[in-house]
Amino acid sequence: MTLAEKAYEGLRHDIIRGELPPGRPLRLAELSERYGMGFSPLREALNRLHAERLVTAESLRGFRVALLSVEEMHDAVATRIMIESEALRASIRLGDDAWAAGIVSSLYALNLQASRTGAEADIWALEARHYAFHRALLSACGSAWTMEFFERLYAATERYRIPVLLSAGRPMGRDVQAEHGALAEATLDRDAEKAVALLKDHYEKTVAALEEVHRGAGSDSRAAKAVG
Repeated sequence: MTLAEKAYEGLRHDIIRGELPPGRPLRLAELSERYGMGFSPLREALNRLHAERLVTAESLRGFRVALLSVEEMHDAVATRIMIESEALRASIRLGDDAWAAGIVSSLYALNLQASRTGAEADIWALEARHYAFHRALLSACGSAWTMEFFERLYAATERYRIPVLLSAGRPMGRDVQAEHGALAEATLDRDAEKAVALLKDHYEKTVAALEEVHRGAGSDSRAAKAVG
């Protein structure tokens, strides 16, 4: 991995997880001290993150972490539904036994982690397995471009979910794992229309809960629902 790639991964990780909060200036001198590298790889990483809409560039002011907004969240989720719906249909059409086994194993791992309780580290493990499950559903779509868009849109929406998970604790009031199970079952049954409808409903429930929180209308118990 090159220094530019290390800088990109470090910055992206910290932005998505809120350690570099929305609106924060990204000054090269401060970033150099934080990540222990020179300006050149950091500048390359910032330009790459700008292309992914995770940072913004201002004339004469440099880079900032992109702001969050309810409108942008809706746009990202709507685009994610559009992209993933077609990818899921393609995967159901093209997927083989190895693809199906990947869905089963990733769902098992996700359910196992969701059943555990503990410290903040559990949230990161849960999120990693959540990502792996949603990626497994689409992995047989046959399109590298589609999977790249999935990665970018997942990151864009994860920026809204992660701070809520960290502040609210364990999910309550919504059986998200049942939603994942139903989605996996419809996918493995090769019922494309049902699977797509469940995927859309799963994301729309999450964005509705997140909207409450990000508009300042939700309590911690409401926030805890937003984990899909």
